[in-house]
Amino acid sequence: MKKDLKEFINEALLQPGDYVSYFVSQKLAEWYPDAAIIENESYVFNLHEFAAAGQCTIWPQEPVHCQIETTWSKRENKFEREIQRGWLSILWPDAESGKEHFLDVLYLEWCEGGYSTERRWIIAETQEVGERFLRAVCDYCDDVHGEILVYENGDWRKDDELFASIKGATFENLILPAQMKQELREEFHRFFASRELYERHGIPWKRGVLLIGPPGNGKTHLIKALANDLKLPCLYVKSFKSSDEPEQNGMRDVFARARRSAPCLVVLEDLDTLVTKENRAFLLNEMDGFASNHGILVLASTNHPEKLDAAILDRPSRFDRKYQFTPPAPPERLAYCQAWNRTLQAEMQLAEAECAALVNATEGFSYAYLKELFLSALMQWMVAQRPQTLGKLLLERAALVAAQFSSPAQSSAKASRAAAGQAKRP
Repeated sequence: MKKDLKEFINEALLQPGDYVSYFVSQKLAEWYPDAAIIENESYVFNLHEFAAAGQCTIWPQEPVHCQIETTWSKRENKFEREIQRGWLSILWPDAESGKEHFLDVLYLEWCEGGYSTERRWIIAETQEVGERFLRAVCDYCDDVHGEILVYENGDWRKDDELFASIKGATFENLILPAQMKQELREEFHRFFASRELYERHGIPWKRGVLLIGPPGNGKTHLIKALANDLKLPCLYVKSFKSSDEPEQNGMRDVFARARRSAPCLVVLEDLDTLVTKENRAFLLNEMDGFASNHGILVLASTNHPEKLDAAILDRPSRFDRKYQFTPPAPPERLAYCQAWNRTLQAEMQLAEAECAALVNATEGFSYAYLKELFLSALMQWMVAQRPQTLGKLLLERAALVAAQFSSPAQSSAKASRAAAGQAKRP
């Protein structure tokens, strides 16, 4: 039976910071001599997430006030709520034993040595039940359940908003050369389906793929489509940097988390901005060192391959597959125009001859340029109250954009396409 809980918590928080933990443990042991008391400070222990998934039922224990911190990060996101102090009672259906257990969890946060310290104490009928509950909560919260796991500022966060954003990216609406798109899709599915084959022949079951090419030509769309298509845990690295730790620690965290989540996909977008002279050797070791990356597919992209060290770019055991993404050729530009045309209302749609003319007028355009071309023409057509056909507007705007391309840029686009045709895929 709980005794004077409110006074007990108030008294605990008045203790010196380095004594709070011992004081609480001692008091709980006195009050519950026949129970197991398990102290826990794991950051993944999130009872709200566990309960929201239907894994347990929780309710605050009166008369203790349950202090909950509500955080606003940005308009598009949901509020994030975290218990700071409080006493929760839990009804947990233990799948392993087939029984329901009642437990209590005390949350406390206090200042110690100028830093905030958080602890939870689980009060269970036996040590076995308490530890099994702790493991069940941490295991569940550590897994990815329909979110993208994002690494930024030295920490992980589950990003269901990013996950929702990739749902619209599919192989069906990805426009690439047909053979290349088929090869990419089959390559990734074949890798994850071939675990037994790799193991039977003693080949490390890991893969590194590098997407190369100027921006706006489908690399990001492909990454999203793969994350959507594979339906495996996806770990997305925004930055290895942290305010108080070296980037090497971030790399260690990322690959340690990937090994726990395998089979999984690790995304390193804009690799040339993530890798520096100082951290390069550490990344190479994480990708190809003594630790096993069993079941990990590292998918990286770069707009500037010339900025990457040869040890990253050319050594097969790091990135053994490389794909060139260049500005779309006429068949892909036509497919892109037709895809847009299908979304337009009848009075806006282009005739077949207009689509063909637009393809001829957009040599060297990336998909990003084509998208901007359609959007700007649509806006002008609506604002000008339809003075002419949308096709004519698109052709006029395409000529203006093409004129802005310098000769070096055009030459570079042609050279990139020629290089892509000759590129060997190891």
